[in-house]
Formats: sequence, C-alpha cells, structure tokens
Amino acid sequence: MSLKRVFVTYRLPEDILRPLRGICDLEVWTGTKPMTPPELFSSICDSDGIICLLTDEITRSLLENQEKLNFISSMSVGVDHIDVAAATNRNILVGNTPGVLAETTADLAFGLLLSAARRIPEADKFVREGQWLSDMPWSPDFFLGKDVHGATLGVVGLGETGTAVARRGKAFGMRVLGWNRTQKKDVEHAELVQLDELLAESDYVSIHIARTSETLLFFNHERIMSMKKGAILINTARGGIVDETSLANALKIGHLAGAGMDVFEAEPLLPESKLLNLKNVVFSPHIGSATSLTRKRMAELAVENAVAVITGRRMPFCVNPEVYRSR
Repeated sequence: MSLKRVFVTYRLPEDILRPLRGICDLEVWTGTKPMTPPELFSSICDSDGIICLLTDEITRSLLENQEKLNFISSMSVGVDHIDVAAATNRNILVGNTPGVLAETTADLAFGLLLSAARRIPEADKFVREGQWLSDMPWSPDFFLGKDVHGATLGVVGLGETGTAVARRGKAFGMRVLGWNRTQKKDVEHAELVQLDELLAESDYVSIHIARTSETLLFFNHERIMSMKKGAILINTARGGIVDETSLANALKIGHLAGAGMDVFEAEPLLPESKLLNLKNVVFSPHIGSATSLTRKRMAELAVENAVAVITGRRMPFCVNPEVYRSR
C-alpha cells in the first residue's frame, strides 16, 4: 500500500519532522518566501495532509479542488486563515496548536504596554540619532510617560492569554478589569465588568479575543472613542479586530495617548497605513509567539496532529471533531 502524501509549507527542522519520516511520503516547501496561492494550490494537489502556517490561506475554493485531502494541521492557535466550515463539509480534519502560546504572547502584550507607556521606542531613537547630544536640555517634562503601577488594566477576552496578561497586571500593582464574550462566573486576577465600564475606566486596554465574523472591526470608532481619554490600546490578538483608521484618528486628536500593535488588518503593514506616521504607536511584526522554545513546541504539536491521523489515531488538537462523527 502506498504511503500517504503530506506537504509541509515551511522548512521545519529535521528533528521536528523526524516522526513523519517513514510513515508518509513527506514533501517540504524549499522556497525562502511564503507560498503564493498558486504555489500552494499546485503543491498540495494529491496530498492526503497539509502542515501549514498562519500565513497560508486555505480557502473554500482551494479545498473544493482537493480530492484526497484528509487533514490540515496548522502551526497556530487561531485558524481564521482556514475555511473551517468548508473543510468540515468535506470531512477534512483541522488541527491547531493550543496551550503553548499564552504565556509568550502575554509577555509581548505587556512589553508593548510598557513600551508605549514609557515611550521607550521614542527614547531609544532619540539617543541613537544623537539628539541627546544637542542643545536640548533636560527638563521636568522630558519624555513624560504614563505610570503602569497603580493604573487600571482592562483585559478584553479572558482565555489563556488574556488571563496571563491579567496576572501580569496584578503583579505590577494594577487594578485589573476583565470582560469576556461568553459569560464567566469568576476569573482569577480580574474583576469581571461590562465592556462599556471596562473601556470607560481602563488606562490600558489589552485585546485577546479571537477573530471571527462577529469580532471583525469590534473596536470600531464608537468603542475606541468610548475608551478613557489618554488610554493606551494594545492588540496582540488578530488583525481586523481593530478599525485602524479609527484608531489612527483617535491617536491623532489626542483622545488616546498611545497604542501597541503586533497584528494588523493587512500584513505586512501597508506603507500607506495612517498608523505609521504616528510617534505614539509601538509596532512589532506579528511576533506574539516568537520565542525559540514556543515555536519549537508549536511545530511539535502540528506534527503530532499529523502523525495521529496518519497512524489511524484521533487528532489530539482538533478544532472540528464533528468530522469524526461522519466518518
């Protein structure tokens, strides 16, 4: 019997891929850039399984032309880059890598919060460009920022990452407010409140909700303007949750003091983005999970999902387990 064909869309280390060797016909993308849609389509034809990244768009039209595809294992927690409904309709299993990103992403969220609060990127640029050596004297209002200790942190979305951010806020002596889309009875480290109260009272708002059809542009003009004047908004969740035009306007007129952004409506961030012209925005290029240990564990879980399906076992991290009921 011929081996199942599995395509990997990125060159992963050999020690990560080793469990797949010998149990499938493994093919790995050798390009140095992310795959284009045509490259992805042609590469996965006749594949039984795919191991992919968040940057790989697995659309309905792509899935409709895959006759053999049995599973998709994504090296990510979020699966909004995959049309899960279309995959489910075709009895294709979809796997993800939960439980290993929360603490690492929470570290970055709090790093962006601190950087925006204390204007660290601006200060770094000031020193590097030799402006400190100019005739500008020190003064009491020299690079004034905002205190973090004693301030109020609002956490929007109390899953693993949001809860981890709340815990960091408590450790910094902050009052922590929390809101979740689905009702929670009690959350450690956070006081549960209504969303409008959280936005009105928080000096810092950190977003940790999933991107779905219901949360696209969730932080629209109305919600951004309902935030406390002088607050700072942090987004390490997903691009598209924040209306970036409304955010830019709120920053420009001084309603918000700053923002820390790791994710964007379009990635890479487009040169014409209004955010790029603002000094009070701290940027990072979608690196919430970017530590060596976390990325290694994500890759291992993605491979575990694939190995399980190939060897006839249940996928351990499956986002559409209802597929098993129709098999």
